[in-house]
Amino acid sequence: MVRVVITGMGAVTPIGNDVPSFQKGLFQQKVGFQPISTFDPSATGVTLAGEIHDFDPLQHLTRKDLKRMDQYTQYAVYAAEEAMQQAQITDDVVDNDLFGVILGTGIGGLTTIQNQVIKMHDKGLNRVSPMFVPTAISNMASGNLAMRFHAHGICTAIVTACASGTNAIGEAYRQIKNGQCEVMITGGAEAAVNEIGIAGFAALSTLSTATDPSQASLPFDKNRSGFVMGEGAGILILESLEHATNRGAKILGEIVGYGATADAYHITSPDPSGKQAARAMKLAVQEAQINLEQVDYINAHGTATKGNDAAESRAIKSLFTNHLPWVSSTKSMTGHLLGAAGAIEAIATVIALQQQKLPVNVGLTNIDPECDIPLVTQSDCAQTVNYALSNSFGFGGHNAVLALKRWLD
Repeated sequence: MVRVVITGMGAVTPIGNDVPSFQKGLFQQKVGFQPISTFDPSATGVTLAGEIHDFDPLQHLTRKDLKRMDQYTQYAVYAAEEAMQQAQITDDVVDNDLFGVILGTGIGGLTTIQNQVIKMHDKGLNRVSPMFVPTAISNMASGNLAMRFHAHGICTAIVTACASGTNAIGEAYRQIKNGQCEVMITGGAEAAVNEIGIAGFAALSTLSTATDPSQASLPFDKNRSGFVMGEGAGILILESLEHATNRGAKILGEIVGYGATADAYHITSPDPSGKQAARAMKLAVQEAQINLEQVDYINAHGTATKGNDAAESRAIKSLFTNHLPWVSSTKSMTGHLLGAAGAIEAIATVIALQQQKLPVNVGLTNIDPECDIPLVTQSDCAQTVNYALSNSFGFGGHNAVLALKRWLD
Protein backbone atom coordinates (compact mmCIF):
# COMPACT_ATOMS: atom_id res chain seq x y z
CA MET A 1 0.00 0.00 0.00
CA VAL A 2 1.29 3.45 -0.94
CA ARG A 3 1.48 5.78 2.06
CA VAL A 4 1.11 9.53 1.48
CA VAL A 5 3.05 12.07 3.53
CA ILE A 6 3.26 15.85 3.75
CA THR A 7 6.68 17.37 3.15
CA GLY A 8 5.90 21.06 2.64
CA MET A 9 3.33 23.64 3.70
CA GLY A 10 2.71 27.26 2.77
CA ALA A 11 0.10 29.72 3.99
CA VAL A 12 -1.26 33.20 3.36
CA THR A 13 -3.92 33.91 5.98
CA PRO A 14 -5.55 36.73 7.94
CA ILE A 15 -3.39 35.79 10.95
CA GLY A 16 -0.06 35.26 9.21
CA ASN A 17 1.47 35.25 5.74
CA ASP A 18 3.61 32.13 6.20
CA VAL A 19 3.25 28.93 8.19
CA PRO A 20 5.37 30.01 11.21
CA SER A 21 3.34 33.22 11.53
CA PHE A 22 0.10 31.29 11.05
CA GLN A 23 1.11 28.84 13.78
CA LYS A 24 2.05 31.68 16.11
CA GLY A 25 -1.30 33.35 15.44
CA LEU A 26 -3.20 30.13 16.14
CA PHE A 27 -1.63 29.59 19.53
CA GLN A 28 -1.71 33.26 20.51
CA GLN A 29 -5.44 33.16 19.69
CA LYS A 30 -5.04 36.03 17.26
CA VAL A 31 -8.29 37.26 15.72
CA GLY A 32 -7.59 38.38 12.15
CA PHE A 33 -10.58 40.66 11.60
CA GLN A 34 -10.47 44.36 10.84
CA PRO A 35 -12.79 46.88 9.19
CA ILE A 36 -12.82 46.30 5.45
CA SER A 37 -10.21 48.61 3.94
CA THR A 38 -10.63 48.33 0.17
CA PHE A 39 -14.18 49.67 -0.19
CA ASP A 40 -17.08 51.00 1.87
CA PRO A 41 -19.30 48.02 2.80
CA SER A 42 -21.77 50.00 4.94
CA ALA A 43 -24.73 49.43 2.60
CA THR A 44 -24.47 45.68 3.28
CA GLY A 45 -24.47 46.02 7.06
CA VAL A 46 -21.14 44.17 7.16
CA THR A 47 -18.11 45.85 8.70
CA LEU A 48 -15.37 43.27 9.23
CA ALA A 49 -13.40 40.82 7.12
CA GLY A 50 -10.27 38.73 7.38
CA GLU A 51 -8.22 40.63 4.83
CA ILE A 52 -4.60 39.87 4.03
CA HIS A 53 -2.31 42.62 5.31
CA ASP A 54 1.41 43.32 4.88
CA PHE A 55 1.43 41.10 1.81
CA ASP A 56 4.20 41.75 -0.69
CA PRO A 57 3.63 39.56 -3.77
CA LEU A 58 6.83 40.88 -5.33
CA GLN A 59 8.78 38.61 -2.99
CA HIS A 60 7.85 35.77 -5.33
CA LEU A 61 6.19 37.39 -8.37
CA THR A 62 7.14 39.94 -11.00
CA ARG A 63 5.08 42.98 -11.96
CA LYS A 64 4.26 41.22 -15.22
CA ASP A 65 2.94 38.27 -13.19
CA LEU A 66 0.66 40.57 -11.20
CA LYS A 67 -0.96 41.85 -14.40
CA ARG A 68 -1.72 38.27 -15.44
CA MET A 69 -2.95 36.89 -12.12
CA ASP A 70 -6.03 37.56 -10.07
CA GLN A 71 -5.30 37.94 -6.39
CA TYR A 72 -6.44 34.39 -5.62
CA THR A 73 -3.73 33.09 -7.97
CA GLN A 74 -1.17 35.43 -6.42
CA TYR A 75 -1.97 33.99 -3.00
CA ALA A 76 -1.69 30.43 -4.35
CA VAL A 77 1.70 31.03 -5.97
CA TYR A 78 3.04 32.83 -2.91
CA ALA A 79 2.02 30.00 -0.57
CA ALA A 80 3.28 27.38 -3.01
CA GLU A 81 6.73 28.98 -3.07
CA GLU A 82 6.93 28.58 0.71
CA ALA A 83 5.71 24.98 0.56
CA MET A 84 8.06 24.02 -2.28
CA GLN A 85 11.04 25.58 -0.53
CA GLN A 86 10.28 23.68 2.66
CA ALA A 87 9.83 20.41 0.75
CA GLN A 88 12.98 21.10 -1.30
CA ILE A 89 11.33 19.84 -4.47
CA THR A 90 13.42 20.68 -7.53
CA ASP A 91 13.57 19.27 -11.05
CA ASP A 92 16.47 17.01 -10.12
CA VAL A 93 14.57 15.19 -7.35
CA VAL A 94 11.23 14.61 -9.06
CA ASP A 95 10.03 12.95 -12.26
CA ASN A 96 8.06 15.85 -13.71
CA ASP A 97 5.67 13.46 -15.46
CA LEU A 98 4.71 12.08 -12.03
CA PHE A 99 4.35 15.53 -10.47
CA GLY A 100 0.86 17.02 -10.43
CA VAL A 101 -1.31 19.86 -9.19
CA ILE A 102 -4.83 19.79 -7.79
CA LEU A 103 -6.02 23.06 -6.30
CA GLY A 104 -9.38 24.11 -4.90
CA THR A 105 -11.16 27.45 -5.13
CA GLY A 106 -14.75 28.37 -4.47
CA ILE A 107 -15.06 31.18 -6.98
CA GLY A 108 -11.73 31.86 -8.68
CA GLY A 109 -10.93 35.33 -10.01
CA LEU A 110 -13.87 37.20 -8.52
CA THR A 111 -12.15 40.59 -8.33
CA THR A 112 -11.16 40.32 -11.98
CA ILE A 113 -14.73 39.40 -12.93
CA GLN A 114 -16.14 42.31 -10.93
CA ASN A 115 -13.72 44.87 -12.34
CA GLN A 116 -14.06 43.78 -15.95
CA VAL A 117 -17.87 43.72 -15.83
CA ILE A 118 -17.80 47.29 -14.49
CA LYS A 119 -15.37 48.28 -17.25
CA MET A 120 -17.58 46.67 -19.91
CA HIS A 121 -20.65 48.46 -18.54
CA ASP A 122 -18.97 51.86 -18.28
CA LYS A 123 -16.75 51.84 -21.37
CA GLY A 124 -18.18 49.28 -23.78
CA LEU A 125 -17.73 45.71 -24.94
CA ASN A 126 -14.51 46.42 -26.78
CA ARG A 127 -12.74 47.62 -23.63
CA VAL A 128 -12.74 44.26 -21.83
CA SER A 129 -9.17 43.15 -21.20
CA PRO A 130 -7.77 40.34 -23.37
CA MET A 131 -6.45 38.90 -20.09
CA PHE A 132 -9.93 38.77 -18.55
CA VAL A 133 -10.66 35.09 -19.22
CA PRO A 134 -7.20 33.63 -18.48
CA THR A 135 -7.01 35.68 -15.29
CA ALA A 136 -10.51 35.00 -13.96
CA ILE A 137 -11.13 31.32 -14.64
CA SER A 138 -11.03 28.96 -11.68
CA ASN A 139 -8.41 26.56 -13.05
CA MET A 140 -5.79 29.23 -13.59
CA ALA A 141 -4.13 29.01 -10.17
CA SER A 142 -3.54 25.30 -10.85
CA GLY A 143 -2.25 26.08 -14.32
CA ASN A 144 0.14 28.74 -13.08
CA LEU A 145 1.54 26.42 -10.41
CA ALA A 146 2.10 23.64 -12.95
CA MET A 147 3.91 26.02 -15.29
CA ARG A 148 5.97 27.57 -12.52
CA PHE A 149 7.18 24.27 -11.05
CA HIS A 150 7.24 22.13 -14.24
CA ALA A 151 4.57 19.71 -13.07
CA HIS A 152 3.49 17.63 -16.06
CA GLY A 153 1.20 15.17 -14.28
CA ILE A 154 -2.47 15.78 -13.62
CA CYS A 155 -3.34 19.48 -13.37
CA THR A 156 -6.89 20.26 -12.38
CA ALA A 157 -9.11 22.47 -10.24
CA ILE A 158 -11.72 21.44 -7.72
CA VAL A 159 -14.75 23.68 -7.21
CA THR A 160 -17.03 22.44 -4.45
CA ALA A 161 -17.72 25.74 -2.66
CA CYS A 162 -16.37 25.70 0.89
CA ALA A 163 -15.27 22.06 0.59
CA SER A 164 -12.96 22.82 -2.36
CA GLY A 165 -9.66 22.88 -0.49
CA THR A 166 -10.35 19.65 1.37
CA ASN A 167 -11.62 17.88 -1.75
CA ALA A 168 -8.50 19.02 -3.60
CA ILE A 169 -6.19 17.60 -0.94
CA GLY A 170 -8.19 14.38 -0.80
CA GLU A 171 -8.08 13.92 -4.57
CA ALA A 172 -4.33 14.67 -4.61
CA TYR A 173 -3.87 12.07 -1.87
CA ARG A 174 -5.71 9.54 -4.02
CA GLN A 175 -3.49 10.32 -7.05
CA ILE A 176 -0.45 9.30 -5.05
CA LYS A 177 -2.10 6.41 -3.22
CA ASN A 178 -3.28 4.95 -6.53
CA GLY A 179 0.17 5.29 -8.13
CA GLN A 180 -0.70 7.99 -10.67
CA CYS A 181 1.76 10.54 -9.27
CA GLU A 182 4.67 10.62 -6.83
CA VAL A 183 4.44 14.28 -5.81
CA MET A 184 1.46 16.66 -5.72
CA ILE A 185 0.98 20.37 -5.07
CA THR A 186 -2.45 20.80 -3.53
CA GLY A 187 -4.61 23.02 -1.33
CA GLY A 188 -6.85 25.99 -2.01
CA ALA A 189 -6.90 29.74 -2.68
CA GLU A 190 -9.57 32.43 -2.49
CA ALA A 191 -9.85 36.21 -2.75
CA ALA A 192 -13.48 37.22 -2.40
CA VAL A 193 -13.27 40.18 -0.02
CA ASN A 194 -14.58 42.64 -2.60
CA GLU A 195 -17.84 44.45 -3.29
CA ILE A 196 -19.64 41.62 -5.06
CA GLY A 197 -18.33 38.94 -2.71
CA ILE A 198 -19.40 40.74 0.46
CA ALA A 199 -22.67 41.95 -1.06
CA GLY A 200 -23.55 38.48 -2.32
CA PHE A 201 -22.98 36.67 0.94
CA ALA A 202 -24.58 39.51 2.91
CA ALA A 203 -27.70 39.13 0.77
CA LEU A 204 -27.84 35.50 1.89
CA SER A 205 -27.73 36.68 5.53
CA THR A 206 -24.74 34.44 6.18
CA LEU A 207 -22.24 37.14 7.21
CA SER A 208 -21.82 38.50 10.71
CA THR A 209 -22.71 42.16 11.10
CA ALA A 210 -20.74 42.49 14.35
CA THR A 211 -18.42 45.47 14.65
CA ASP A 212 -16.31 44.03 17.49
CA PRO A 213 -13.73 41.59 16.06
CA SER A 214 -13.80 39.52 19.25
CA GLN A 215 -17.54 38.94 18.85
CA ALA A 216 -17.72 38.53 15.07
CA SER A 217 -17.01 34.84 14.47
CA LEU A 218 -18.27 32.62 17.29
CA PRO A 219 -18.53 28.99 16.14
CA PHE A 220 -20.72 26.83 18.38
CA ASP A 221 -21.64 29.80 20.59
CA LYS A 222 -25.30 30.43 21.31
CA ASN A 223 -24.81 34.06 20.26
CA ARG A 224 -23.17 33.32 16.90
CA SER A 225 -24.58 35.38 14.05
CA GLY A 226 -22.81 34.31 10.87
CA PHE A 227 -19.33 34.01 9.46
CA VAL A 228 -16.64 36.57 8.70
CA MET A 229 -15.27 36.46 5.15
CA GLY A 230 -11.58 35.66 4.95
CA GLU A 231 -9.11 35.32 2.10
CA GLY A 232 -5.76 33.70 1.39
CA ALA A 233 -4.30 30.33 0.46
CA GLY A 234 -2.99 27.12 1.93
CA ILE A 235 -0.68 24.80 -0.02
CA LEU A 236 0.59 21.35 0.88
CA ILE A 237 3.20 19.22 -0.86
CA LEU A 238 2.24 15.54 -0.80
CA GLU A 239 4.58 12.69 -1.66
CA SER A 240 4.58 8.94 -1.54
CA LEU A 241 6.44 7.82 1.56
CA GLU A 242 8.90 5.92 -0.62
CA HIS A 243 9.69 8.99 -2.72
CA ALA A 244 10.10 11.21 0.34
CA THR A 245 12.27 8.66 2.15
CA ASN A 246 14.50 8.01 -0.84
CA ARG A 247 15.42 11.67 -1.10
CA GLY A 248 15.75 12.19 2.67
CA ALA A 249 12.86 14.64 2.96
CA LYS A 250 11.66 15.89 6.32
CA ILE A 251 8.15 14.54 6.87
CA LEU A 252 5.60 16.81 8.56
CA GLY A 253 2.60 14.48 8.78
CA GLU A 254 0.69 11.75 7.00
CA ILE A 255 -2.68 11.68 5.26
CA VAL A 256 -4.31 8.35 5.97
CA GLY A 257 -7.91 8.76 4.85
CA TYR A 258 -10.38 10.80 2.84
CA GLY A 259 -14.16 10.77 2.79
CA ALA A 260 -16.50 12.63 0.45
CA THR A 261 -20.31 12.54 0.33
CA ALA A 262 -23.26 14.68 -0.74
CA ASP A 263 -26.22 15.80 1.33
CA ALA A 264 -28.38 16.13 -1.81
CA TYR A 265 -30.61 18.26 0.39
CA HIS A 266 -30.52 22.02 -0.34
CA ILE A 267 -28.48 24.52 -2.36
CA THR A 268 -27.17 26.38 0.70
CA SER A 269 -28.37 24.69 3.92
CA PRO A 270 -26.77 21.54 5.29
CA ASP A 271 -28.93 18.53 6.06
CA PRO A 272 -29.90 19.21 9.70
CA SER A 273 -29.48 15.54 10.57
CA GLY A 274 -25.79 15.61 9.66
CA LYS A 275 -26.17 12.09 8.27
CA GLN A 276 -23.94 12.47 5.21
CA ALA A 277 -21.41 14.63 7.05
CA ALA A 278 -21.10 11.80 9.57
CA ARG A 279 -20.69 9.30 6.74
CA ALA A 280 -17.88 11.36 5.21
CA MET A 281 -16.07 11.26 8.56
CA LYS A 282 -16.71 7.52 8.82
CA LEU A 283 -15.30 6.92 5.33
CA ALA A 284 -12.13 8.84 6.17
CA VAL A 285 -11.67 6.85 9.39
CA GLN A 286 -12.31 3.56 7.60
CA GLU A 287 -9.73 4.34 4.93
CA ALA A 288 -7.28 5.20 7.70
CA GLN A 289 -7.89 1.69 9.09
CA ILE A 290 -8.33 2.95 12.62
CA ASN A 291 -11.12 2.81 15.18
CA LEU A 292 -13.33 5.80 15.90
CA GLU A 293 -11.92 5.81 19.43
CA GLN A 294 -8.46 6.61 18.02
CA VAL A 295 -9.56 9.99 16.64
CA ASP A 296 -8.33 12.56 19.16
CA TYR A 297 -9.26 15.85 17.49
CA ILE A 298 -11.55 17.30 14.83
CA ASN A 299 -10.82 20.62 13.16
CA ALA A 300 -14.45 21.45 12.51
CA HIS A 301 -15.95 23.27 9.56
CA GLY A 302 -17.58 25.42 12.26
CA THR A 303 -18.68 28.48 10.29
CA ALA A 304 -20.56 30.22 13.16
CA THR A 305 -23.82 29.94 11.24
CA LYS A 306 -26.77 28.47 13.12
CA GLY A 307 -27.54 25.58 10.78
CA ASN A 308 -23.98 24.46 10.05
CA ASP A 309 -22.70 24.30 13.62
CA ALA A 310 -25.75 22.42 14.86
CA ALA A 311 -25.69 19.93 11.98
CA GLU A 312 -21.96 19.31 12.35
CA SER A 313 -22.37 18.76 16.08
CA ARG A 314 -25.13 16.22 15.43
CA ALA A 315 -22.92 14.48 12.87
CA ILE A 316 -20.05 14.20 15.34
CA LYS A 317 -22.29 12.95 18.14
CA SER A 318 -24.05 10.42 15.93
CA LEU A 319 -20.77 8.89 14.74
CA PHE A 320 -18.61 9.03 17.85
CA THR A 321 -21.03 7.33 20.21
CA ASN A 322 -18.42 5.84 22.57
CA HIS A 323 -15.74 8.52 22.48
CA LEU A 324 -16.17 12.17 21.51
CA PRO A 325 -12.97 13.79 20.18
CA TRP A 326 -11.96 17.32 21.06
CA VAL A 327 -13.36 19.84 18.56
CA SER A 328 -12.44 23.39 17.57
CA SER A 329 -13.03 25.75 14.67
CA THR A 330 -10.10 27.91 13.63
CA LYS A 331 -12.57 30.12 11.74
CA SER A 332 -12.94 31.89 15.08
CA MET A 333 -9.55 33.42 14.22
CA THR A 334 -9.19 33.31 10.44
CA GLY A 335 -12.78 33.74 9.33
CA HIS A 336 -14.09 31.65 6.45
CA LEU A 337 -11.76 31.43 3.46
CA LEU A 338 -14.39 29.66 1.32
CA GLY A 339 -12.51 27.41 -1.11
CA ALA A 340 -9.24 27.92 0.76
CA ALA A 341 -10.71 27.14 4.18
CA GLY A 342 -10.08 23.39 4.10
CA ALA A 343 -6.49 23.93 3.03
CA ILE A 344 -5.45 26.26 5.84
CA GLU A 345 -7.43 24.11 8.27
CA ALA A 346 -5.56 21.00 7.13
CA ILE A 347 -2.35 22.91 7.87
CA ALA A 348 -3.73 23.88 11.29
CA THR A 349 -4.49 20.21 11.93
CA VAL A 350 -0.96 19.16 10.97
CA ILE A 351 0.37 21.83 13.35
CA ALA A 352 -1.83 20.47 16.16
CA LEU A 353 -0.44 16.97 15.53
CA GLN A 354 3.13 18.27 15.47
CA GLN A 355 2.83 20.46 18.56
CA GLN A 356 0.48 18.23 20.56
CA LYS A 357 -1.58 21.32 21.20
CA LEU A 358 -5.07 22.13 19.97
CA PRO A 359 -6.30 25.46 18.61
CA VAL A 360 -8.85 27.06 20.93
CA ASN A 361 -12.41 28.07 20.03
CA VAL A 362 -11.66 31.76 20.47
CA GLY A 363 -14.56 33.85 21.78
CA LEU A 364 -16.62 30.86 22.87
CA THR A 365 -18.38 31.83 26.11
CA ASN A 366 -21.92 30.47 25.85
CA ILE A 367 -22.10 27.03 24.23
CA ASP A 368 -25.24 26.41 22.21
CA PRO A 369 -27.10 23.43 23.76
CA GLU A 370 -27.38 22.03 20.23
CA CYS A 371 -23.56 21.96 20.08
CA ASP A 372 -22.86 19.89 23.19
CA ILE A 373 -19.58 18.36 22.04
CA PRO A 374 -16.11 18.65 23.67
CA LEU A 375 -15.04 22.13 22.52
CA VAL A 376 -11.43 23.14 23.08
CA THR A 377 -10.84 25.93 25.59
CA GLN A 378 -7.62 27.41 26.93
CA SER A 379 -7.60 25.03 29.89
CA ASP A 380 -7.63 21.86 27.78
CA CYS A 381 -5.69 22.76 24.62
CA ALA A 382 -2.65 20.62 25.54
CA GLN A 383 -3.63 17.11 24.47
CA THR A 384 -2.08 13.93 23.13
CA VAL A 385 -3.11 13.84 19.48
CA ASN A 386 -2.17 10.98 17.18
CA TYR A 387 -5.06 11.04 14.70
CA ALA A 388 -7.21 13.97 13.67
CA LEU A 389 -9.93 14.83 11.17
CA SER A 390 -10.35 18.04 9.21
CA ASN A 391 -13.95 18.71 8.10
CA SER A 392 -15.24 20.91 5.29
CA PHE A 393 -18.82 21.28 4.07
CA GLY A 394 -19.93 23.42 1.13
CA PHE A 395 -22.99 24.97 -0.47
CA GLY A 396 -24.63 22.37 -2.67
CA GLY A 397 -24.26 19.72 0.02
CA HIS A 398 -20.58 18.85 -0.49
CA ASN A 399 -18.98 17.05 2.48
CA ALA A 400 -15.23 16.39 2.56
CA VAL A 401 -13.10 15.03 5.39
CA LEU A 402 -9.39 14.29 5.72
CA ALA A 403 -7.90 11.90 8.27
CA LEU A 404 -4.37 12.88 9.32
CA LYS A 405 -1.79 11.08 11.42
CA ARG A 406 0.98 12.42 13.62
CA TRP A 407 4.40 11.68 12.15
CA LEU A 408 6.93 10.11 14.52
CA ASP A 409 10.45 9.62 13.14
